[in-house]
Amino acid sequence: MTGPFRDLTVNCSIMLADLPLLERPAAAAAAGFSAVEFWWPFESPVPGDREVDAFLTAVSDAGVRLTGLNFYAGNMPDGERGVLSSPSRSAAFRSSLETTAGIAERTGCRGFNALYGLPEENTVPAARADCAVENLAAAADAVSSLGGTVLLEPLSGVPGYPLRTAADCFAVLERVHGTGRQNLALLADFYHLAVNGEDVPALIAGHAASFGHIQLADAPGRGAPGTGGLPLARWTASAIAAGYRGLISLEYLSPSAEAFTWLEPYRAAAE
Repeated sequence: MTGPFRDLTVNCSIMLADLPLLERPAAAAAAGFSAVEFWWPFESPVPGDREVDAFLTAVSDAGVRLTGLNFYAGNMPDGERGVLSSPSRSAAFRSSLETTAGIAERTGCRGFNALYGLPEENTVPAARADCAVENLAAAADAVSSLGGTVLLEPLSGVPGYPLRTAADCFAVLERVHGTGRQNLALLADFYHLAVNGEDVPALIAGHAASFGHIQLADAPGRGAPGTGGLPLARWTASAIAAGYRGLISLEYLSPSAEAFTWLEPYRAAAE
């Protein structure tokens, strides 16, 4: 495929959601994709070997590459959005790093998204910030020898989530970089950034070459490109022109039957 959507990966935790999780890599392959990514695909921070093997087998049998994985982020269905900044959850987060590194070693996955977490009760902001930096440093160490990059992103639609802008993330990343770890970068999710009021073109112009990853959904609604008003094709083309060399992740809400119809003109142009 040519143009701004030539290097795509499908987030199988939010896409193809009408299928069982382990059937989604094969569905992505059947739709013409060769790369997938996931949020943390296990219920616990330390899943059993059989659970990990079943996940890895689903990916390998589908013939796709695993290009991205979230670190353990707590109970997402119950509203948790990461545990990096939660002192009481640090042990759980650290316990998951061996599994993450093992998956990286077995798959070649190199992008790892770390969700910051909502403010933990009875803790002060400085303690939460220090905890996040310490856990990010540990995460960076866990994947550094494998060529892995830790990603940090702003989120929208989650009241109280501390990281809402690129500047919020850059401030945290700067602290971790100051510890000597350099394998951390911004995950530029254009949907979250736009919904939160970010000047996305200015961000692209100033920082695209150092983006760790890009994710796409349209707004409003977090639907497929073209269902809202965001100029996603223009933004991705601008990011590539400004030096971004990574994959573009599809991470939006859509029924599977029509999830990728918007791509047909781009695919036709490549034939």
